[in-house]
Amino acid sequence: MKMLDNFRSNNVNAKNKRIKALHSGILQIANFVALAAAMCACSQSANVSEKPVSPDVMKREAILRGEYLVNTSACHDCHTPKVMTPQGPALDTTRLLSGHPASEGIASIPMQQDWILFSQGLTAAVGPWGVSFSANLTPDDATGTGRWTYEQFETAIRKGKSKGLERARDLLPPMPWQMYQQMTDQDLKDIFAYLQSIRPVANAVPAPIAPQDIVAVSLKN
Repeated sequence: MKMLDNFRSNNVNAKNKRIKALHSGILQIANFVALAAAMCACSQSANVSEKPVSPDVMKREAILRGEYLVNTSACHDCHTPKVMTPQGPALDTTRLLSGHPASEGIASIPMQQDWILFSQGLTAAVGPWGVSFSANLTPDDATGTGRWTYEQFETAIRKGKSKGLERARDLLPPMPWQMYQQMTDQDLKDIFAYLQSIRPVANAVPAPIAPQDIVAVSLKN
């Protein structure tokens, strides 16, 4: 009788072990399936995120970022003509970034060496360097940056050269190119993309006036 009981007990234990082994196997399979599903989902997500962005979208994003940089980097302060309002000068939105107006005469220049003076629209400045006028940054072919290459724009900002030409004169104050040259390559590329996208304005900015010629200009006016 005792042998029968032991036999039955051994059968039960063996059965329990087989059941546990089966459960363990099922659990391992379930874990494997879950892991495989998770890896597949990650792979699909990665494939979605790596989907190439179209050139049109990239260009649009560059222009928008360039507009943001121009609007927050004081470019309009000097390069956009102003209209006078009860609150003072405001941007002339019909001539954004077109530089000192060619039609705007030069006011009488006081011979005061201790001051740097600006025109009412802030597009012209006089100082020890003479008289300087803000450039036309719009993409007008004849009077602006319409025919510029990006390399010219980079040379103008990085090296402070007029019209972005290596052998040209240095940019005159108050253009703070020494500050803007600290911008990243991507910053400059986005700014150039924006400048090339805005409405071109035909405006031939006057040439700078040398210090020794200021007296003649003042007397003439």
